Amino acid sequence: MKKIYLLSTAIIGLLIACKNKPTDKPATDSAKTVATKPTPMSPIKYDSSKRYIFLTWDDSPQPPGTTNCRLVFKQEGVKATFFSVGFNQVGPFKKRLIDSIRNEYPQFLLANHSFSHGFNDKYAKFYATPDSAYADFMRNEKELQIPVKIIRLPGNNTWATNGKIHGQKADNALIKRLDAEGYKIVGWDLEWGQNGKKKEPRESVDQLIKMLNQKFDDGMTNEQNMIVILSHDRLFEKKQYADSLAKFIQVLKQDPRNVFETIDHYPGIQK
Repeated sequence: MKKIYLLSTAIIGLLIACKNKPTDKPATDSAKTVATKPTPMSPIKYDSSKRYIFLTWDDSPQPPGTTNCRLVFKQEGVKATFFSVGFNQVGPFKKRLIDSIRNEYPQFLLANHSFSHGFNDKYAKFYATPDSAYADFMRNEKELQIPVKIIRLPGNNTWATNGKIHGQKADNALIKRLDAEGYKIVGWDLEWGQNGKKKEPRESVDQLIKMLNQKFDDGMTNEQNMIVILSHDRLFEKKQYADSLAKFIQVLKQDPRNVFETIDHYPGIQK
């Protein structure tokens, strides 16, 4: 009888173990973790010990300059903002280039630099006809599917955020209207300029690094511990100048204080 009892006990224990054995299939779909892609304008927390660098490149799409810059930024793993111009988007390749920039957030941000680049560089007329200029920005926003209400004025260093306007066109009706409608207008603290009419940078890497550090040291930026750098895609068409861009970023990355961000994370712009 004792053997029969022990055998029965073992069988019952085996049945209970099989019933409670976990399965590979999750109980519900809610157990799955879904990764969400960041969206533009999502806020970040600033670190007062850091220096925030905003690389803002104008006039895309301008291949091969735009493609070179984008490749350098990707290889170096830094964030950048492309202020784009609608009438430069001619043909399927340039359209795909703009689509790529738009879709590669959070590394790259697509922003508004007007459709016609200020009526094809006729700046006096552009700012003297605010209704037409406003329509030009709205056309660019629609045709390039720009995801943010962030603008850089063509040929003009003016800032406007939440009713605070300063710069060359602070009293202009266009700027006041854009600001009133919630658009953020971004100027710049430091320009990597064009060498006359040549499609090449004016300053060497060493000169630009010195200028950048001097700006930070003197507190001569629009926001403390923040610097907005302006340049243009076309300056980096040749390999030697794309290499200069890579070197510039590599030198900046050596300083642990430096953080690269897209312009939607600039103070007063981010939510």
